[in-house]
Formats: sequence, structure tokens, C-alpha cells
Amino acid sequence: MSNLRKILLLIFITSLIGGCSVDFYRPNGSAAQCYYRNPAKNITNIGRVAIIEFQNYSSYPQISADVTEALFQQLQKKQVFGLLSVRSSDPDWKNLQIPPDGPQNLQQLASIRKTLNCNAIIFGSVTEYQPHPHLSIGLRLKMVDLTDGQLVWGFEQLWDSADKNVQDRAKKYFNTQKKADLSRFSPQLVSTSSIEFLKFVTYEVTQCF
Repeated sequence: MSNLRKILLLIFITSLIGGCSVDFYRPNGSAAQCYYRNPAKNITNIGRVAIIEFQNYSSYPQISADVTEALFQQLQKKQVFGLLSVRSSDPDWKNLQIPPDGPQNLQQLASIRKTLNCNAIIFGSVTEYQPHPHLSIGLRLKMVDLTDGQLVWGFEQLWDSADKNVQDRAKKYFNTQKKADLSRFSPQLVSTSSIEFLKFVTYEVTQCF
């Protein structure tokens, strides 16, 4: 089974468990081949959202904190909802012990909502990360409404800086961010600069909200 089909199946099953209909988006020119957004949920009305530092399945311990921080900053720029960041060093991160697939019952939902004083959480994992011979990263992310447990948004993608399509999107990103002077260096930047690479990756993630 292809990776895309696995993603579709995973999101479909998750959406059924959450009691929401399936609505897939494949926008032209988007970073995401496919991502899920619940048509019954208006993200702008959710209120306060906590970003939980992502689980890390790579061999590089720091990457989960770095990509969580990069996404937090990109979401702040969009100003879609109020934000709270919960790091692995925070006692709440350890006490909540949110499973990789998310809260399993209403008691967990209520506990998270009360502890963090928020209405939804963004959580997930760094599925892979490689800085050499060229930068690549895989993310699997979800947003869950703590009031009813429904999946609001789901996303999975792999970025490989050696991919020509990724390089083309990076050039567009630098132009969009008014960094035209850097756009001609975009293939090198996304291949060698982890900071610029994560900014680019998390920018693309936020375009799917």
C-alpha cells in the first residue's frame, strides 16, 4: 500500500472515531498532497489552542522542540486563534501523557482542557529527520477539539530538500516572505540551513489551516 493511501486510511478511520465527516483537500500548488479538515468545525471560532511538543521518532532529540517552536511562531503570524506552547520540559507535558494518537476518552479530554485552559490541542510526531546528506523531515500532526473529541485537522507530509518540487516551493516561499534576495539561493538554503528549512516547512503546514 502506498504512503498516500496509508495516510488516507489513517485519517478516514480517525475521523470515523471522532464522529466527523471526511473532507479532503488537494489544493493546487499546495505542500500537502492531501490533508484533512473537518467541514463542521470553524477553526477561527475554537478559541485558545495548545501546541504540545511533538513526539520524536528520529535519532535527533532536539528536532521535536525545534519544529514545535517553529510551528508556534508561524501560527502566531497567522493569528487564527490564541496559542499556548507546552514543551517537554513543562510539568504539564509529562503529567498529561497524551498518547501519540491523541486523547482516548472524555475524561482525558476534560483533564487536558482544565489543566491547559484551552479548547483544542495540536499534537503529533516527527516521523523522521535527517540533516545529512541533505535535510529531510516527516511530520504527522493533528488538531483535536477538547470539547467533543472530534478531529478538526490532520496533516502528514515528508519534505526532502533534494526534491526539485520542494526546491521550487522554497523559492516561492522566499519570494512570498519578501526575501527575494535569498530566493535564488533557496535550493542551497533548504539543503544546508536547518533554521531556514524548518521555517519553510512550518510555513507550508500553516497554509493548510
